[in-house]
Amino acid sequence: MAARHGELLNAGARVVGISIDTPEMHAAMIDKLELPFPVLSDPDRSKAIEPYGVADPVHQRNIAIPATVVIGPDGEEKSRTVSRDFADRPMDDDIIAAVRALGLPATTQDTPKLGPSQPSPTAFKVEHMLPYYRGARFAAIAMGGRFPEAKDDATRYVSQLDRYSEAAKELYKRKHSTG
Repeated sequence: MAARHGELLNAGARVVGISIDTPEMHAAMIDKLELPFPVLSDPDRSKAIEPYGVADPVHQRNIAIPATVVIGPDGEEKSRTVSRDFADRPMDDDIIAAVRALGLPATTQDTPKLGPSQPSPTAFKVEHMLPYYRGARFAAIAMGGRFPEAKDDATRYVSQLDRYSEAAKELYKRKHSTG
């Protein structure tokens, strides 16, 4: 979403993420990933995660399942894409198409103002992201090859990991540039 934020704004959408993490963890993530949109905290899942039906019933941390819900200017839900689990993510093209279908004028969104920052103890450092994505990519290719019934899922996941890898490379360059 961050890499295509401008397209979403041009289509008339403002982006807001929601997770169970604390505002301090969100501030650290927004800073690290250079997210151009806010991420809100719903630690007990009662404000948005459960009402929108995206609480993960299986995961031990009571996380949300990745989802995108497009709300129109009238406050009504216009589109919903809910993933199957924490590793499955909605495709950016599908989200942008759903927003464009609303025919909204372009909009703007202020950069998030960050408060106190405290990364999660399990947060990846930027320099560890690319090796992680590469490993996950090769594991997905192997699983798709071993299990024909998973081939389509593996191919989709590899495509997602390729996008994440490109974003991680660009982020690393920006964070470690000497100019």
